Amino acid sequence: MSEQKTALVTGANKGIGYEIAAGLGALGWRVGVGARDAERREAAVAKLRAGGADAFGVPLDVTDDASVTAAARLVEDHAGRLDTLVNNAGITGSAAQTPTTADLDTVRAAVETNVIGVIRVTNAMLPLLRRAASPRIVNVSSSVGSLTRQSTPGAEVGPIAVAYSPSKTFLNGVTVQYARELHDTNILINLACPGYCATDLNGFRGHRTPEQGAATAIRLATLPDDGPTGRFFDDDGEVPW
Repeated sequence: MSEQKTALVTGANKGIGYEIAAGLGALGWRVGVGARDAERREAAVAKLRAGGADAFGVPLDVTDDASVTAAARLVEDHAGRLDTLVNNAGITGSAAQTPTTADLDTVRAAVETNVIGVIRVTNAMLPLLRRAASPRIVNVSSSVGSLTRQSTPGAEVGPIAVAYSPSKTFLNGVTVQYARELHDTNILINLACPGYCATDLNGFRGHRTPEQGAATAIRLATLPDDGPTGRFFDDDGEVPW
């Protein structure tokens, strides 16, 4: 089996996901670019390869069982194992939406992608992660999923977003449950908050670059064996729950 490490990054055709893939590629990793859109996926792979990364495309819709199963087979064919999974794919679910005006289909869609999609992909990739010497899982969350920050008067937490923000709180809770279940394994699983980055997810209104947003996820993807698990981090350290 190759000593080169392999990562799969979901939603890696653009924005923060692309920069996570680029950062790992620059470290010499083989990187699977998970994305639904074939044209954008292959364009991202070509750009990564042009920059010297060992990248390959992974057709992947995190909301579809068959797609996720096929993605796991493809990663196995390419590498035989998976060293790091970065669950980055996500949707805003109409960023500003109050509970009293919520469209329930929008809320369901946010949970399906941002939470259930992460569970679906993680469970499909776990057999490959277990074959790695130092497997890591990074779930890309957001500080708007912090109940502490959301409930602190005067805190800058953005607009009321009954679909997106609680979906990230849900993801945070799910990640803690994975850490509890996997505590006696060598798998470390953590949450990364990229900060408010300028991406098409928010109409490029963020004040940070996608490259800056990728930094915490890359650090957690490459943790040493005595690193933390079941924790929530941004550039400044731990994010309160």
